[in-house]
Amino acid sequence: MEYKTFKWFTYPAIRNALIAALIASVIFVLERVITLPPAVRITGYLAAMFTGGYFWIREGIEDLFKEGKIDIEILMLAATTGAAVLGMWDEAAFLVVLYALAEGFESYAYTRTRQSIRALLDLAPKEACVIRDDTEIVLPAESLKPGDIFLVRPGESVPTDGVVNEGESEVDEAPVTGESVPVYKKDGMLVFAGTINLNGALKIKVTKAFEDNTLSKMIHLVEEAQEQKGKAQTFISRFGRIYTPLVLVFSLLLFLFPLVFGGDMVFWANKAIILLVAAAPCALVMSMPVAVAAGIGKAGRNGILIKGGMHLENLKKIKAVALDKTGTLTTGKPVITDITGFNHTEKEVLEMAFQAEHLSEHPLAKAVVGKAEEQGIVTKEISGFNNIPGAGVIAQVGDQEIRCGKKVLFDEKAVSLKIMEQVRKLTSEGKTVIFTGTKDEIYGIIGLQDQIRDEARELVQNLHRMGVRVIMITGDNPETAQAIAGKLNIDDFRAGMKPEDKVAVVKELEKQYGNVAMVGDGINDIPALASATVGIAMGVAGTDAAIETADIALMGDRLDGIVYALVMGRQVGKISKQNIIFSILILAAMIPSALSGLLTIASAVVIHEVSELLAVGNGLRANMV
Repeated sequence: MEYKTFKWFTYPAIRNALIAALIASVIFVLERVITLPPAVRITGYLAAMFTGGYFWIREGIEDLFKEGKIDIEILMLAATTGAAVLGMWDEAAFLVVLYALAEGFESYAYTRTRQSIRALLDLAPKEACVIRDDTEIVLPAESLKPGDIFLVRPGESVPTDGVVNEGESEVDEAPVTGESVPVYKKDGMLVFAGTINLNGALKIKVTKAFEDNTLSKMIHLVEEAQEQKGKAQTFISRFGRIYTPLVLVFSLLLFLFPLVFGGDMVFWANKAIILLVAAAPCALVMSMPVAVAAGIGKAGRNGILIKGGMHLENLKKIKAVALDKTGTLTTGKPVITDITGFNHTEKEVLEMAFQAEHLSEHPLAKAVVGKAEEQGIVTKEISGFNNIPGAGVIAQVGDQEIRCGKKVLFDEKAVSLKIMEQVRKLTSEGKTVIFTGTKDEIYGIIGLQDQIRDEARELVQNLHRMGVRVIMITGDNPETAQAIAGKLNIDDFRAGMKPEDKVAVVKELEKQYGNVAMVGDGINDIPALASATVGIAMGVAGTDAAIETADIALMGDRLDGIVYALVMGRQVGKISKQNIIFSILILAAMIPSALSGLLTIASAVVIHEVSELLAVGNGLRANMV
């Protein structure tokens, strides 16, 4: 995927326009200083017109003959030809040069936006240090294949996606995910192309070839998105395809008017040419595309993939945001918050739970194991282990049978009122409780809770400031959901939701609010993501299913990407509306002025091209969000 960088004045379309302007200016000055032979004068202006008009004239003719479309370029070509036929060579050259400059800057704006995305590939090194048979070999990064092992030293960038095979380090993922804090990486953890290894050597096993890695996928998605149009943009394009031929036909009728009804041929031809220029809807037709392309490109550079103009357009309409709890508002990893012993110390309770749970793969077991390892507790030899689905585990440690899990694992006589009072207190706070002990004696209980993300409160506050309602949807029990919703000041919540239930909730919210965004972790939330007005997948770097389903994919795990996307949608919508109103007002003023004789060819060209450049410049403000 190669790209070229341009200084604005070396960009081909602008370069040709500037050369044409120089030629036309020299001829214009010379014919007022000395008497130029007509052949020299005409040849000079023709050279300027062919040089400046090469790109846009070729484009207009190709569209006409290959697709049967009469675009704005044909209007400009007709106006140029008419001015030349009437002997107004300087006006004809003037029109070509100014239109070429306007089109050149518009094309340059698109190219810069595309290049800024493709330049992300520069974040990944062109070579990789591959390890084969314990030997380091430097190979082109493009040659890496899944299964290869490569070495990334401190300070180097990761050439393609992979999983840490050996070593540990902190990695700067900001270029790809937008995560501002370095992320700790160790064996088995994913790393992405373009991220920077900070302080330790990492041996990484390739999971995706260079052309399929996160950066390449991100660039491909953004480029595809920039080609997709929203409803308003599509309407304007259709309007242009109907309106432009009508302008051409009406101008032709003006040109033929004196042949039928009599009159000054030059006068009516001049009026027809002015109308062609004045009525050309250049600013209107490109009023939205520049803003949309710039907005999608800027979001992409910030790790937010907006997959088309329609989705960017829909973002400005969002009135409510539905958020999955686990993995979105919370970290998705439960941690121990409370340990309560009954005739036993907290350490004894934790140690007993650890001995029972350290062979289990359950998320709650992992939280227990992690806490015990932090305190230096070591495992004892286990002679028996039984995992009881939905209840917990029973392990034989020496001559003692240890149990850890739900209340059903224990004799009813062991569960006292004092214990249940403490259990109810913890569950009312939205915590999950596990019991540990023997069949006849409960040593203690452990409270665990999925931790709320640090930025979750700020997200809810920012959405409220924008006038957006916030609803949490979760598969957890009502007590846990209520506790989380209360802490975050969430407007409403739905608990005990299965994937199909989440779809029903999204549809219900759309009836209530009109346009709803669904935010999830991209796995069990996929049906709801597809059903919402806008589906936003969280932290999906490398997750194909989420990227394919969601309308917007956040490459990083940061919640502020949701607010950024909504702000971008509103800003682009505002800019596009400004451009459309401005363009319509220009046409409403210029068309009557052209017909009434208030405009000359020169003044019509200046106003037309300046208005187009203003629309382009305003559209590029989306890059500043």
